[in-house]
Amino acid sequence: MCRPSRSLSSGLKSLSNSALQYLIADLHLDGKRPETTRLFLDFIDGPAREAAGLYILGDLFEAWIGDDAAGQLGRQVATRLASLSRAGTRIYFLCGNRDFLVGPDYCRRAGMSRLDEPVSLIEHRGETIALLHGDTLCTDDVSYQKFRRKARSPQWQKKMLAKPVWMRKLMAGAARLMSRRHTGNTAETIMDVNSGAVAEAFVHHRVRRMIHGHTHRRAIHDLQVDGRHCQRIVLGDWGKTGSVVRLDSNPPAMLKITRNRDGEVTLRLQETAAPLAD
Repeated sequence: MCRPSRSLSSGLKSLSNSALQYLIADLHLDGKRPETTRLFLDFIDGPAREAAGLYILGDLFEAWIGDDAAGQLGRQVATRLASLSRAGTRIYFLCGNRDFLVGPDYCRRAGMSRLDEPVSLIEHRGETIALLHGDTLCTDDVSYQKFRRKARSPQWQKKMLAKPVWMRKLMAGAARLMSRRHTGNTAETIMDVNSGAVAEAFVHHRVRRMIHGHTHRRAIHDLQVDGRHCQRIVLGDWGKTGSVVRLDSNPPAMLKITRNRDGEVTLRLQETAAPLAD
């Protein structure tokens, strides 16, 4: 189970200015989407091995009902992630709204270190960057935020994980159906981030750059918060192609994960973040 965030300064990870880091989110891996799974596993076996770190910012899986019910897909992903970890790439996981029940046992099997949620801070090139899944920024979706508060409580999670696996599967299926109906019946503006919540996050965590997923609306947003230039980098979701943010000695960049004519996974530059103005 994902643990609540600690204090702002606690657990701050300082990254090498030049070491390559990749950040991804919203893969929604599911047995019904084998093409996406193959793309991710080929990314893990290929380009990801060049990186010093891989950050998974939530919704790695479409649904997760407990480490004791990982299934074939969960075991396959854990095996390949553990191989990447043994090869020298450090893997960090921050849970999302679909996989918040991923626990320490699965993280251990996959060679992943869990990040605090809802926000974890890293230091890169002398600046602090906030990493989050992004669902906490969608405050206009009142019904979801109400469910989120309930589902993140240790008591609720303990009660849920105590149920038999077959019952959790039925409940997860019903929850996905309700989620699709909710998404279809809710205005897109409500499903997106709230500008006030975004500004508050920048101020509260004392950062000028944040990276998140959840909304599936890949973009780099430049904005002013209290007279300061800030930047919100939003990862896209995965399907036949994938989305990744690259951190290295250059400004942050948004890349598209696709396949070349030979079927090999390749990364293509989509957009480079502008330097933050003083």
